Amino acid sequence: MTPQLSAIQEDALTEFFNIAIGRAAAMLSQMIGEGIELSVPVIRLVRGQEAAEVLGGAERRVCSVMQTLRGDFSAEAMLVFPESQSLEIVRLLLRDSVPLQDITEMEQDALTEVGNIILNACIGTLTNLLSGDFIIGLPQFRLGACSEILAAGRRGQEDCMLLLHIDFRVERHAITGYVIFMQDLPSFQALIQSVDDYIARNVSDVPRS
Repeated sequence: MTPQLSAIQEDALTEFFNIAIGRAAAMLSQMIGEGIELSVPVIRLVRGQEAAEVLGGAERRVCSVMQTLRGDFSAEAMLVFPESQSLEIVRLLLRDSVPLQDITEMEQDALTEVGNIILNACIGTLTNLLSGDFIIGLPQFRLGACSEILAAGRRGQEDCMLLLHIDFRVERHAITGYVIFMQDLPSFQALIQSVDDYIARNVSDVPRS
């Protein structure tokens, strides 16, 4: 059975990540010299085997950037885009006409930087608000079938995955991506305990972006 979030836990996490996404949008806007709008993340909690279906199917080709988080709770944090939309992001970043073909090393570097900005904003905001000691790994780029990408970060069939659905809007472009926090059940329970502790300390004063 998939663990559930209470309404106040979901509200708190949504606000945490909304703050993080706002910070990431500001940094990305500076990077490309254009205004970027990132939607308020929509949170969905699923088991490991359900995640590929949410992302469009096990065989769908996706690009991802993953970072590890270790500390009071652990997670594999991942930014995932469909391959074709990843190339749209590269076009915007490099200000060049990138052909729809295999992603080159330069394009990987650009996407890794996007992932690094967004994941660090999410991880940094979460760990700062919840306190505790954490170590964050270096970003790793991967390209492949959705099932393969997800398997790289999973520890078991019963892993919990916190999916954040985010819409990117730049100029006339609309790009959909996901930030995923993959955790085993003990790590998920530790995260939720940290959220509960935050709520207890702040009563109804959940942070606002």
